Amino acid sequence: MMRPWKFAVTLSLLCSGCAVGPKYQKPVAQTPPAFRELAGNGEWKMAAPGDGLLKGNWWEVFGDPQLNRLEEMVDVSNQNLKQAEAQYREARAVVAANHAAYYPTIGASASITQTYAGANSGRGAGAFNETYSVPASASWEPDLWGRVKLSVQNAVANAQVSEADIENLRLSVHALVATDYFALAAQDMQLKVLSDTVDAYRKNLQLTIDRHAGGVASNSDIMLARTQLAGALAQASEMRVTRAQNEHAIATLTGQAPASLEIAPTAIAGPPPPIPLAMPSQLLERRPDIAATERQVAAANASVGLARAAYYPTLTLSASPGLLANNIQHLIGYASRYWSAGPNLSETLFDFGRRGATLANAEAVYDATVASYRQTVLAAFQEVEDDLSNLRNLAEESVHEQEAVVAAQQALDLEMQRYRAGTDSYLNVITTQIIALNDQQSAVSILNRRMAAAIDLIKALGGGWDASQLPSENMIRSAAADTSPSAPETKQ
Repeated sequence: MMRPWKFAVTLSLLCSGCAVGPKYQKPVAQTPPAFRELAGNGEWKMAAPGDGLLKGNWWEVFGDPQLNRLEEMVDVSNQNLKQAEAQYREARAVVAANHAAYYPTIGASASITQTYAGANSGRGAGAFNETYSVPASASWEPDLWGRVKLSVQNAVANAQVSEADIENLRLSVHALVATDYFALAAQDMQLKVLSDTVDAYRKNLQLTIDRHAGGVASNSDIMLARTQLAGALAQASEMRVTRAQNEHAIATLTGQAPASLEIAPTAIAGPPPPIPLAMPSQLLERRPDIAATERQVAAANASVGLARAAYYPTLTLSASPGLLANNIQHLIGYASRYWSAGPNLSETLFDFGRRGATLANAEAVYDATVASYRQTVLAAFQEVEDDLSNLRNLAEESVHEQEAVVAAQQALDLEMQRYRAGTDSYLNVITTQIIALNDQQSAVSILNRRMAAAIDLIKALGGGWDASQLPSENMIRSAAADTSPSAPETKQ
């Protein structure tokens, strides 16, 4: 006849790893065959198989050494990234803890028990006894229905979500640094335009004063010239306020105190470079936010399995061997041995719908996560289409605005000639100067918007990241095992 514990071990070996949860399948998401905004657009083309897509330090495509130096500081010093990396280590530790449930828990202890009984105890006068024991214990819950496997799958998926969140945050911070940097560069260009304009306004004011002294210009012309000059100076002051705010924002993003970072005056060298595009189907693998939501679906699927496993019994195998003697000399010996062992099978018979409610909740969370994944995919395609549209239309707008700048400058030169000749009023000069200044400022603003759209497109394409970079279960557990168990040191 097979003993109970032998039967339990045989049962555990036969059923171990029989997961009762649903097998995970990646949700299907709608993917367009091509980006619509590429049709008829000669500037942006789909990358051929031999072309290089964005990789690694994508900001280097702009060819700005000062931007490169700032971007390099992000991974080293950005505090939000450090926080996200610490959260990933938390998730990694959960994986290691859940995986440890595959193995038994073993413990040991040693004790000395002394007892004394007086004469009235019936054991003789002053009975004194000592007991020495070295007990051990071992318990193991075989993974009959895949509870441990499912919990590990859930923890691994959550750790991968955390890692994808780090990459998404890293991409966002790098993009924000680049956007703020080119906004700052555009403000420097605007300040240069205003500086040239202020110089011109000062010359015009002096010219008007001289003409007034000669009896040609009126006093109101002088007031108009001074008003125009003061307005330009006020614009320059406001622009310096905005520039300082962008400089402070860049300092914070790169992990520096605002007072310690000073960015030299700069300018946008030219229009944004062409950005190689991946196929729409590849976008699902290249965006960390899509990868994060897909891994959330995998974690939710494992949670459904865990909820189903709660309907099945739990088997625990335990053993307690040890040594017991009434003196220490006899403790280590064959005759001092003792042990106890046996299986324990438990099953919840009635919980009045608690497990059913837990399962329904897990299934609802899974369905919601699938919907979130598909919505994230749709939003990703929208962002790419938006950015392609912005780049195409802004490029066209830039051509027209440059034509307006040239025409306005020519009109201003003619108007100044008429004013010096006394054939036109100063009011017409002011009107033409305002038009010329607005066109110059608009040209710089459009260039800045083109750079921002290019950065947004790079971000929408994933910045060169790929889902294959997510760590596997073995990599996560190996990294967790390498973590020192000692108290953490204070790091700067």
